[in-house]
Amino acid sequence: MGVTDVPLRVLAVDDEEPALAELLYLLGEDPRVGTVVPALSATEALRRLRRAMAQGPDGTDGTDGFDVVFLDIDMPGLGGLQMARLLGDFAAPPLIVFVTAYEDFAVRAFDLKAVDYLLKPLRKERFAEAVRRVAELVRAGQGPRPAAPAAAGPAASALGDQVPVELGGVTRFVPLADIAYVEAQGDYARLHTGHGSHLVRIPLSTLEEQWRSRGFVRIHRSRLVALGRIEELRVDGGNLTVRIGDRILAVSRRNARELRDLLAGRATGRMR
Repeated sequence: MGVTDVPLRVLAVDDEEPALAELLYLLGEDPRVGTVVPALSATEALRRLRRAMAQGPDGTDGTDGFDVVFLDIDMPGLGGLQMARLLGDFAAPPLIVFVTAYEDFAVRAFDLKAVDYLLKPLRKERFAEAVRRVAELVRAGQGPRPAAPAAAGPAASALGDQVPVELGGVTRFVPLADIAYVEAQGDYARLHTGHGSHLVRIPLSTLEEQWRSRGFVRIHRSRLVALGRIEELRVDGGNLTVRIGDRILAVSRRNARELRDLLAGRATGRMR
């Protein structure tokens, strides 16, 4: 059985029994979820994590670790954020989805590389979206499981034709065709469209790899552009820039030659 066929192994952590019961119910309803182990404190959760890893695949609890921890933040003693920092020291840390009643910790949560941040009361559709994100990361080998061997032939973009973005707790989907250029902001990327911009938790290097076949090219260490959106190529005093709408973007010398070649190829293709 390949990685893509294995149900998710989940550790659910919340110090309030009704909240934990709701979390367990939603996890149990999702067909992508297999093993679910509850814990009423971060301390208990860490014990379960360490025991599961020590037992290995033949352990009595039927798991050799967890793919993801659904983790409350505000708990007595060891809180969720503190536990997440401890998990970061593991050799193969599980993914983390925070589940909380408070919006205030979102920035700190994503600094800890959380996959998602769910607000209570939980909505079934939003919860399912978080599980989908976890499942995709595990399939891509970015969770604690080893990556499956790559299939023959070109790989499809994990993001497809639409990019999920968070707007006020609502997930919306931005068509790839609407994105004119992308700017790096640390481990995040800002997508610029004709209607505004959106910050997503995806490194620019990942977008470059996945979108190269979709017509995106790096023009600077911190910027990707959609080749078809370039309206002008300018040279001024040895400096190269491109115009996209009302924005003038600098092109680094390192990327200038590739950009010129691609634009020349596009022009030749139009003349045929």
